[in-house]
Amino acid sequence: MTLAPFVRIVAQGKGRARPLTQGEAQEAMTLMLAGDAAAEAQGALLMVLRLRGETDAEIAGFTAALRAATPAGPSGIGDRVDLDWPCYAAGRTRGAPLFALAAKLVAQAGYRVALHGWNSHQGTAADLRGALHAADLIGNGLSYSPLETLNPMAFGLLKLCDTLGLRSCINTVLRMWNPHGARASVQGVFHPSYRGLQSRAAALLGDRNLTVIKGGGGEFERHPAKDTAIFGLQNGTEINTQASALLSDTRRLHEPDHPIEIAALWHGTQDDPFASATVIGTAALALWTVQAERSITHCTALATELWDNRHNQDRRTQ
Repeated sequence: MTLAPFVRIVAQGKGRARPLTQGEAQEAMTLMLAGDAAAEAQGALLMVLRLRGETDAEIAGFTAALRAATPAGPSGIGDRVDLDWPCYAAGRTRGAPLFALAAKLVAQAGYRVALHGWNSHQGTAADLRGALHAADLIGNGLSYSPLETLNPMAFGLLKLCDTLGLRSCINTVLRMWNPHGARASVQGVFHPSYRGLQSRAAALLGDRNLTVIKGGGGEFERHPAKDTAIFGLQNGTEINTQASALLSDTRRLHEPDHPIEIAALWHGTQDDPFASATVIGTAALALWTVQAERSITHCTALATELWDNRHNQDRRTQ
C-alpha cells in the first residue's frame, strides 16, 4: 500500500477533501514509520495538514502508530516510568533549559522521570544535552533518550522540516508519544491552541494523566511571574485550570541580560531568584501531574523544599 490514498483524502479539492479518521491516520503513519512511503508523499501529506490544521483524531492516530512502532525496552531508569517529559522545542527564543533542573527535583522526590527529545540543533545557551552533562543530572531516577537513537524513522520524519522549510505535526506527535509508557506526561507548547488539541487527542488515546502548558520556548517550563493556564487530563477527566504567579516581576523568562549556567545554579555557585522560581514552579506542576500532593499549592511547597535541600539529596543518592 502507498501513501497516495491518504494524500488524496486530505488534498483532493474544495468540497471533497476531508480530515483523516483516527484509523486512517494510524495507517498512514504506520506506512511512514515502516519506510514504505515516498518522501514526496510524506511531504505532501504533512504540508497539507499543516496548511489546514490537524484534527484531534489525526494527531491521536499518528501517535497511536508511533507508540505501536516503539519496541518495549529498558528506559535506563528501571521498568516503571512515572513521568514522561518530551523536549522538542526549536530553541531559537530559549535560554538555559531550567526545566531540566525541575525534572531532577521530581526524580529526587522519588519519581522516575524519562526525558526524550531532539536538542542538538539548539544554541549553546539552550543546549539541553550539554546542560544535563555539565550539571551531572542523569541517573538516580532521571533519564534522557535522544530521538535519533530512540526511533531513527521518527527522527527522519522530524528532519523533513529541513527539506520542506516548515515544521509539521510530527513535532506535536513526538510530544504525545510517551515512548516509555509512563503513567503521566507533561507537555509544553509554543502556540496556545495546541494545549486543547493535545489534551483532546490524549483523551482519544485513553491517556489518563497529562498536563499541557504554554511553556518557555515551547518546552514544559513555567514563567514564575505569570498566571499559567493548564490543560490536560487528571484521572481521565479533562481539566482547564490555572496556577497563580509565584513572583511579581516584569522580567522575560529567557532574558539575554540574565544568562544562567545550569550547573552553577544547581550547585549553588550562581544565585538567581527568578531562575530558582522558574525551576520550583515548573517542578510543582510536574509533581501535581504525578499527584505527589493534592493541590498545586501543596506541590509548590514540596518543590520549594526539594530545591532548598537539593544538595543534601544529591549526597544521599550517591
